[in-house]
Amino acid sequence: MDISFRLNGESVALTDVAPTVTALDWLREARGLTATKEGCNEGDCGACTVMVTDADGTTQALNACILFLPQLNGRALRTVEGISGPDGALHPVQQAMVDHHGSQCGFCTPGFVASMAVAHANGDTDHDTALAGNLCRCTGYVPIIRAARAAEEQPVPDWITADRSFFLPEISKSERQQPRTSAELAAAYLADPQATLVAGATDVGLWVTKQMRDLGQVIFLSRCADLQQIAEDKDTIRIGAGVTVARMIPLMEDVHPSFAAMLRRYGSAQVRAAATIGGNIANGSPIGDGPPALIALGATLHLRRGDTRRDMPLEDFFLDYGKQDRLGGEFVESVSFRRQPDRLRCYKLSKRFDQDISAVCGCFNITIVEGHVTAARIAFGGMAGTPKRALHVETALTGQPWTETTVTTALQGFAQDFTPMSDMRASARYRLQTAANMLRRYYLEDTGHSTSIMQVQP
Repeated sequence: MDISFRLNGESVALTDVAPTVTALDWLREARGLTATKEGCNEGDCGACTVMVTDADGTTQALNACILFLPQLNGRALRTVEGISGPDGALHPVQQAMVDHHGSQCGFCTPGFVASMAVAHANGDTDHDTALAGNLCRCTGYVPIIRAARAAEEQPVPDWITADRSFFLPEISKSERQQPRTSAELAAAYLADPQATLVAGATDVGLWVTKQMRDLGQVIFLSRCADLQQIAEDKDTIRIGAGVTVARMIPLMEDVHPSFAAMLRRYGSAQVRAAATIGGNIANGSPIGDGPPALIALGATLHLRRGDTRRDMPLEDFFLDYGKQDRLGGEFVESVSFRRQPDRLRCYKLSKRFDQDISAVCGCFNITIVEGHVTAARIAFGGMAGTPKRALHVETALTGQPWTETTVTTALQGFAQDFTPMSDMRASARYRLQTAANMLRRYYLEDTGHSTSIMQVQP
């Protein structure tokens, strides 16, 4: 595979690139840029964070350890060596880290600097969110946050802004492994249905770095621009499979803010910038955070195989653990749902607030008319081998007065709907209890009671 990109301000062209070599390994082993560190090698610790700018000028922080080198095709990459200026001048966030003693052992510092430089370039001052994907075990976060704040008013260096106007004419060439449209993808995948599709690689990357799997033929989706579109009209919102979780957040803030709040807890900023909604659905994980919310909204999944398309309710896509209703050579093209009054609430339960896998994710969409439940869609992740609706609970609620008595009666349906497993994240009993508590929480919130878990009451 032939690729070209910018590295620390200089053009790089590579031929015969192995599809699953990671950006981290290439930087350290082929280029000697060893400041970018390998920590967890699964996208959790942030020690490998790099700064990546797309041709449209979008700058984001990404984990180099699960970023395959071909995913950099046509983009601009900066490591911590290139975040400082060509003449050695420090970036404002680097100088602030020195001034505020933001580093001790220094292992995590390059990743922090990369995340801080991205936030600085984007004018993002929500430092707690921007740095939630970077772990430090010796300095503590206070001096790092002080450094980030101190750099806020400093101008973005010109060598950083230069990446937002770069152009690489040699990237116009297409090949089967890097299709530019969904039509090219459909043809390539139909011809080789055993190929592995790679969008953000936040899941598939771990197949390589942790499971040491040989992916065989790989097709990268990052250049399929039409899969990255969001289409809205007065009735429907349709989201392309290649839309990242980061891009979904502002969309959902306008229509279903509880969904947006839950998505902010999806991995880290680095993961959200890479992970796609299509990948989150297609991998069929029983603990994926996107499907329960979309199922509660009554979403429709749109699949494509060659020139043939078919649609289905999203919940019907998940057949069993690790098994989805998807034919050979068929891929997720988009997901859509109708516009509706915002009755959706999403509750994610995990051991950590930031960057953790759900033990239980419950999403509730209950319609109340004149004090009675006229419709209910309730979906969970972490309660079965697939994302699954609570049909008995829905039935127990529908047609009944919206009262605490109705809710209490409906709670009995959870044991009929789910037989969860016990694992390292939660016991089966705990999962059933917390699922029931989520319905209680929905009722209390809807009737004007405060239920914020982020507040400590005396």
